Amino acid sequence: MSADKSTSWSYAEGLPVEDEVLRRARERSHELGLFPVSAGVSAALTVLAASSKAQTAVEVGTGAGVSGVALLRGMGPRAVLTTIDPDVEHLKAAREAFAEVGFPANRTRTISGRGQDVLPRLTDGAYDLVFIDADKPSFPDYVSQAVRLLKAGGLLVVNDALDKDRVSDPAIREASTVVLRRVGKMIRDNDSLVSAMLPTGDGLLLAVKR
Repeated sequence: MSADKSTSWSYAEGLPVEDEVLRRARERSHELGLFPVSAGVSAALTVLAASSKAQTAVEVGTGAGVSGVALLRGMGPRAVLTTIDPDVEHLKAAREAFAEVGFPANRTRTISGRGQDVLPRLTDGAYDLVFIDADKPSFPDYVSQAVRLLKAGGLLVVNDALDKDRVSDPAIREASTVVLRRVGKMIRDNDSLVSAMLPTGDGLLLAVKR
């Protein structure tokens, strides 16, 4: 990345102003040893949820609720977020964040379990948005499930898609990098999807289901 682009990236990441709810959610994330989405990604999620007019969304990887709050703030007042995480402490922290914002309890479904086990139980073609931010080895499975779950016109968002700028370097063969290259190719080559990569955060890979 050139110096100018690096400065622009830093500026874009620092532009969003987060409130106390998100700051506390970030603090809980760090206390739990988690790495929440960046401020730039959080802002992008809110815009994407709002622009897609999502009424039903699935999040794979709840964390402490930073991304969930961002999604819910963009979704409509009666929209519902289903968020999945295997760690009950993560879900507890996320519910605390959701409550602090004032979201009614019926706007969220927090499900304890692995994405590989939970996603197959969700209804085909029932969701407007799927956000993937969980264990990278399972990303290909999550993407396949997301395509099944999305309605026509639904939006898929994959976080950390550039893997710390390693995906673009073919000489790097780390496991996570290889998986994310595979995910990018899966999405690019899927004729039912229209996709684009945003450099926000550590890369947001977007795809809309035709």
